[in-house]
Amino acid sequence: MKIAMLAQNANLYSHKRIKEAAEARGHELDIINTLRCYMNIASRRPEIYYNGEKLPQYDAVVPRIGASITFYGLAVLRQFEMTGTYPLNESVAIGRSRDKLRSMQLMARDGIGLPVTTFAYDPKATDEVIKLAGGAPVVVKLLEGTQGIGVVLADTNRSAKSVIEAFRGAEVNILVQEFIKEAGGTDIRAFVIGGKVVAAMKRTGAEGEFRSNLHRGGSAELVKLSPEERSTAIRAAKCLGLNVCGVDMLRSNHGPVVMEVNSSPGLEGVEGATGIDIAGKIIEFIEKNAREGATKTKGKG
Repeated sequence: MKIAMLAQNANLYSHKRIKEAAEARGHELDIINTLRCYMNIASRRPEIYYNGEKLPQYDAVVPRIGASITFYGLAVLRQFEMTGTYPLNESVAIGRSRDKLRSMQLMARDGIGLPVTTFAYDPKATDEVIKLAGGAPVVVKLLEGTQGIGVVLADTNRSAKSVIEAFRGAEVNILVQEFIKEAGGTDIRAFVIGGKVVAAMKRTGAEGEFRSNLHRGGSAELVKLSPEERSTAIRAAKCLGLNVCGVDMLRSNHGPVVMEVNSSPGLEGVEGATGIDIAGKIIEFIEKNAREGATKTKGKG
């Protein structure tokens, strides 16, 4: 098979591993810098150009689109979809996962466990928003944040109000969520491929850090999921329409709650913690499912 990967940095561990896994199984994989693509949006003849040349037809595309270039990255991915190339994750599904508010609304509709989450536009509603989230401590999150950036723990109602009003004064959209104290600074990432949890790790935040992201000095170890946690991860992936994703959950007193669903999860932490060949499983999924024009949305929506 001829596979394209949309990525900005070809040297990242995850990108090198996926390329190695593809080539080990006899496939050709080209890493294409997403921002160097440009498109000819012609009627019935969608074309993609890269470094001055028209790209050939690919059997599949692996989107590893950075959060900072979501808008342009999804436009390029939609163009691939319209040429009939099979996407590992579809543009519509990635768009859902990148919009924290929309993803929370979709999961709430499907009855998936979530922390109490509130959202408001009017700064005058700040007191009510904090109250709805159960009162301090609360977690304040930027809608566009990633890797723990733009996440603030407010210990008191007064500090929560100050943080919320500061963000809203800067016209930044935020979510306010209950703080799951019993999680103890740890979370679980379940790696889902094709509707199955193939690996799971527990991440623990660095000393004095409530965020457990590995990018922020956290550590990871193998963890055994409960049937409810496994079911929650699978349902979250299905709800957003993602074939491959990392589902981040907290263990609360009332069961697992989903914090976020990552459509381009890193492989280094989970492969290191579990010893499982995640990259190989991703390529195996593509082998079984890649067919021309098999995209559900064909770039629509």
